[in-house]
Amino acid sequence: MNFSIITDPFFYLFAIPAVLLLGVSKSGFGIGIGSLAVPLMALTISVPQAAAIMMPVLLCVDLLGLAAFRKNIDVKLLRFLIPLGLLGTLLGALLFKSLDTRLVAGVVGGLTLLFLAQRLIFPPRADSPPPPRWVGVILTTISGFTSFVAHSGGPPISAYVIPLRLSPMHFAATMAYFFFVINLSKWLPFGLLGLLDERNMVTSLVLLPLVPVGVFAGFAMAKRISPVLFNRLIYWGMGLTGSKLLWDAWR
Repeated sequence: MNFSIITDPFFYLFAIPAVLLLGVSKSGFGIGIGSLAVPLMALTISVPQAAAIMMPVLLCVDLLGLAAFRKNIDVKLLRFLIPLGLLGTLLGALLFKSLDTRLVAGVVGGLTLLFLAQRLIFPPRADSPPPPRWVGVILTTISGFTSFVAHSGGPPISAYVIPLRLSPMHFAATMAYFFFVINLSKWLPFGLLGLLDERNMVTSLVLLPLVPVGVFAGFAMAKRISPVLFNRLIYWGMGLTGSKLLWDAWR
């Protein structure tokens, strides 16, 4: 049987680091960096095609994350986050064909950089209260929406969860479980939209062996790094992500 596959070497020049970044991010380490994966891959193919190729990669990454972090989840926080994230994915599925992907990229990038600027200019004190619930409602719904459109759900939800000051391991575990549910919910709508074709799926299978490398590298770093440095690296990832998404929108 002959299988169709992307053969352009320039695609793999960007796809390989994209999958590695996604693996590191989905392990919980530097979650903002993972949102660079689809924009990076989309330098050579369309955003919808890049998002489709990432679907099996995300499933593999999520399963590895579940196994690595199963003992550290914040169940109470997940009960709040998951329904809102699913609402966002539903909105993304309903609006997918009418959306300008550059506009979505610009909105996500702008929100990411605004949050980052606020955190750097007005850093939280040790006695600062957690963000209000309504902020979580908005940002988590946006996270589900942007996750569906371009697998870029990390920055919005990080903007809500980081100020809650979870330990690196609890942050990593909770995000791993949240995105497992969100990504699983995207399979049926992606199939109905015709994005899960043979060429995309076979190309994704070729990239799958890179997943464990990124996941376990991120897991090892999240386990050993201090919370202060952990948050700083997430901020760097969010800064790079926001800048890249805004650049994509401006182009």
